[in-house]
Parts: sequence; C-alpha cells; structure tokens
Amino acid sequence: MPTVIKPSVGIYTLGCKVSQYEGQAISEAFEIAGFEVLPFDGLCDVYVINTCTVTAESDRKSRQMIRRAAATNPAAIIMVTGCYPQANPDMVKIMPEVDYVSGTENKTALPARALELMEIKKEEIPSKGSSKKPLVEITDISNIPFEPIRISKAPRTRAYVKIEDGCECRCTYCIIPAARGSVRSKAPRDVYDEVAALAAGGCREVVLTGIETASYGRDLVNVTLIDLLEELEDIPNLERIRLGSLDPSLMRDDFINRVARLEKITPHFHLSVQSGSDRILALMKRRYKADTALLSMEKLRARIPGVTFTTDIMVGFPGETDEDFAETMEFCRKAMFLNMHIFAYSKREGTPAAKMQDQVPSSVKKARSVALSALRDKLRDRVIEEQIQSSPRQRVLFETKEGSWFYGHTPNFIEVKVRTDADLHGEIRTVLLERVEEGICLATLFDN
Repeated sequence: MPTVIKPSVGIYTLGCKVSQYEGQAISEAFEIAGFEVLPFDGLCDVYVINTCTVTAESDRKSRQMIRRAAATNPAAIIMVTGCYPQANPDMVKIMPEVDYVSGTENKTALPARALELMEIKKEEIPSKGSSKKPLVEITDISNIPFEPIRISKAPRTRAYVKIEDGCECRCTYCIIPAARGSVRSKAPRDVYDEVAALAAGGCREVVLTGIETASYGRDLVNVTLIDLLEELEDIPNLERIRLGSLDPSLMRDDFINRVARLEKITPHFHLSVQSGSDRILALMKRRYKADTALLSMEKLRARIPGVTFTTDIMVGFPGETDEDFAETMEFCRKAMFLNMHIFAYSKREGTPAAKMQDQVPSSVKKARSVALSALRDKLRDRVIEEQIQSSPRQRVLFETKEGSWFYGHTPNFIEVKVRTDADLHGEIRTVLLERVEEGICLATLFDN
C-alpha cells in the first residue's frame, strides 16, 4: 500500500498557563484530525500562533511569530488564535501573512478549518496583485458558557488543567477582560474526571489554573474553589495539587482553615499582589490592601509549616512615586517572597490607566525593576537558606536534566538540583538540601 503522508502543523503558544493548556489541547485536536505535530521552526503545512495580549511586548511577539512562520514556508496556512485577535481583531486581519483568525473560543475547531483552507488553496490560481483576506471567526464572548475543552496527554511530572475562564475584576491597567469575557467555570465533575485521567496516565502533579482562578464557581450553584479542592483530594495516584495565580482577596479565614487540612495541596501559593502601596492598589482598583495581604500570609504560615509565597509585582504604574515604590519594597521585605515576577507597566489602549496622568518614564521603570530584582534575589536565597536549616530533608519531583544535573521542585516550589547519572524524570525522591547557589538549592539524594 502507498505511504500516506500526513499534513503537518507547527504550534507556537505565548502567554500564561491557561494559554499553555489551550495550546496542548490544540495540539491534541490536530493529532486526532490526522496531522503530524512538528516543531514550530520546521517546514509545516499549517502554522498556529496561539497569542497573548497582556502587554505591548506580547502583541509584538505575536506579530513576530506570524511573520516568522510565513518566512519559513510562504505556502503554508497561517492561523492566528487567542487573546490578541480577540481584543484587537483589526490588527491581525490587516497582516497579509494571515489566512485564518479566531479568538479565545473554539480553539479545537482549528484542525477542521485548516483542512478546509488547505483544500481551497490547492484550487486557487495565484494572480498578481491580489489582496488576500483572512477568514475571520471571532466569537462574541459576552455571554457564553465554559468551553468543553480538555487534555488527555501530560508529562509524568506536571500538567496544567484549566478550570476557569474570564475575569470580572476590571483592574484599570488590564485588557484581559476584553479578551476573555466574564467568569465561566468548568463543572466540578469534569475537572475531577480530567485530573483523574491525567493521574492514571502517570502525571504526578497538576496545576489548577484560570484567568482568575480565585473566582472559580462564581457562576455555579453552591461551588467554590475550596469545595473543588476538597473533592480532588481522593484522586488515586495523584501526588500533588498546585494552584495557579490567585487574587489575595481569596485568602479569607474559611479558605485558609479548610485548605490547611488538605494533604495534596502543595504548601506554595502564588499571590498576584501587584503593588505594596495602598494608594497604587486603589488606583489599580485591586480588591485588597497591602496589610490584609500580609495578614493572610501570616495566617497561612501559622497553619501550614514551610509554606512559601511567590508573586507578581508591577513597577511604574501611572502616578507611582518614589514613596509608593519604597512602600512596595518594604512590603516585599515583610512578605519574604520565594520569588517575584517583576514587570513594568505597559500602556494598553482601551483601559482607564492608559489615560491617567503622570505616566512614569521608561528610565524610572527600569531603575525600579533593577532595584526590586536585587531585593528579590536576596529574599529568595534567604527563604531557601531558612528551609535548609529548618527542614533539610525534602521530597522532590524531578522534571528535567541538564548535563549531569537533574532538576525538580519541592512541594513548596523551591528549585533543587542533584548530580546523578540516574534517570529521575517523573520520580519523587527524598533529598538532603545542602546549600543555595544563584537561587537553586543543591542537594544530594537521600534515598539512594
């Protein structure tokens, strides 16, 4: 019989954990449709750019990847999906390289559209000076249910699982509500079944993620995030449940008391604090104050031994003064974060912050980023050193290997590396923490 040549697709995903999850779902959908999924920089029949629009740099990178795909194979079908076209459809439609545009919904329909476009392209007769118009299918996301999307494949180590979409916080700097719509939650039974299947397939840890994970269940009846976590506790073969980025306002006493009793929830929380200045938090329209966020962390530390915190901090929000930034620095010192994702404010047209007075110069943003980064490194090493002193014996989920070093993470998300010739990929092993070097804890295997 003649060999059947499969059509090929290269997929490039930008952005957050939700986008990464959706990228995996897109890949699986193409495989089911008979495509061979190849590296994005290879010669493919179809390219999918799964975009992000959280910053101006995200938009620029999305456009760059569109042009890169077209340069790699000018005859390929170029498909653009995700947050960038949902929020800025006209910006993508005018790019001559693009054949198909969709938004943040119906991503698993991409393979069917790709096959249709490939057939159309076969029958087209090229003509000089013709202007190509892309097929645009962007869904109105103002009032839609949670899209029934799931993944079935995952590494033995860690998998992202999307449990929520949309955001209703309306922070003054953020364009994401325009790209993601209102809060929609995946049904608890669907989450349970997806996580159980991943665990049965060998996945040791899942990260529950969403656009606003803390809002999970707001659109459901008598279901909250902590209710879901309690249901997932009894999934066989699942070792760890980690949570994606959380709004600090979630950390009320009931949540803290109930989450502290769960065995599979990792003692690590990523709180998207954004600023340590109450004045700036109010301008951002965040739903908490700096002191309440600190108090929540203190309560969690009292209930969960060894718990760590990571965060997002924005510098250079419009009107941020030296005094405001000093308050953020002091807040971070008190919070003792294991790590901080530091980023400069990026003006997003269509948001209230873009029209605010006293926009901070780029040079000031850069200087504040440098200062906060230096503090981040000191705090990180101090947190790790305290862990070495208090609890040197730790269980590590090993994930990647570089040279003779295997890397992984403790339950509280301290990065660890051990020198070994053994294949530890996907294994959870006990190690003895020894010392910290540039933010990574060197250790030796304790259970050889």
